[in-house]
Amino acid sequence: MNPARDATRSGAPSRAEQAAERIGALAEAAEPGSRLGTKEALRGLCSVSVGTFNESLRLLQSRGLVTVRPGPGGGIFKAEPSPMVRLGNSVLALDAQQTDVSDAVRIRDALDPLLIEDALWHASPADIAELRLRIDAMASAVDSADPVAFVHANWQLHARIAAISPNALLRSLYKNLLDLIEAHTLEVLPGGEQPLGEYIAQRHELHRDLVDALDRRDREDALRLIREHNTTSTDGR
Repeated sequence: MNPARDATRSGAPSRAEQAAERIGALAEAAEPGSRLGTKEALRGLCSVSVGTFNESLRLLQSRGLVTVRPGPGGGIFKAEPSPMVRLGNSVLALDAQQTDVSDAVRIRDALDPLLIEDALWHASPADIAELRLRIDAMASAVDSADPVAFVHANWQLHARIAAISPNALLRSLYKNLLDLIEAHTLEVLPGGEQPLGEYIAQRHELHRDLVDALDRRDREDALRLIREHNTTSTDGR
């Protein structure tokens, strides 16, 4: 028998969850970036095994409450506020690399028209069918009001559009930009007065119309939509 698993199944918090709650309470009372203690000291405070304490740390890190620093002077610290990057009418909360992600978003936007031009020339019926599957995934995220799932489905759509291009260098560069952005994104937050659910619904419609324009080989409409799609602008949004 596994007591922690049995406790979780019965609705009672596991030892790892209890330890996480205790350290989380310390973090809530501390200043961002301040040291809560060494791993050994905090494990002793919680009276749990090394394995249970490591599970507690994973829970706390996944919730963005603490960070762990190795070496002399290291230990467990209250997490700093997440860096943010503007993405249209939403905001990406990041784990790190704010400048790199911001630059990657800008470069990705600049490359989108090139990929649309290639897709207009080279997209096969099978490619269009694959793009529509990504549009369906975006629609499901809208229906479930899940902005994080929507953004990831959005990126998967753009990665699939990039895969149509015969230009290997362009495909590789674009995929690396998407991977960098996705790797550091923790959460998608409202970034303006428009409700986030309404915003992602509008973005779904725009991408659906873009795929329709690619299917029709309508260059004028496709390029108009990708300009409208652009997530960065002169006001820094």
